[in-house]
Amino acid sequence: MKTNSVNVSAARGDFAEIINKASYARKRTVISRRGKDVAAVVPIEDLRLLERLAKAELDKRDIADAMAAKEAGEFISSEDFAKEMGW
Repeated sequence: MKTNSVNVSAARGDFAEIINKASYARKRTVISRRGKDVAAVVPIEDLRLLERLAKAELDKRDIADAMAAKEAGEFISSEDFAKEMGW
């Protein structure tokens, strides 16, 4: 998938067109300021995918942390944790 690049000034003038391209043509647009990429307009499906991938990565890290804590003897049951938290 090809990604378009525009500077902030051009994006300001073409905002509606950039949104339409993302929405209907599934085109991504990177917006830059002074030659540095600062933002992107992407189709909503791309954002949803990124959110799912980020959540999966966080879940994976949480599981790894829990396993390491258990192996180190720092693991407590969910019931004990709830009591400790006052739930």
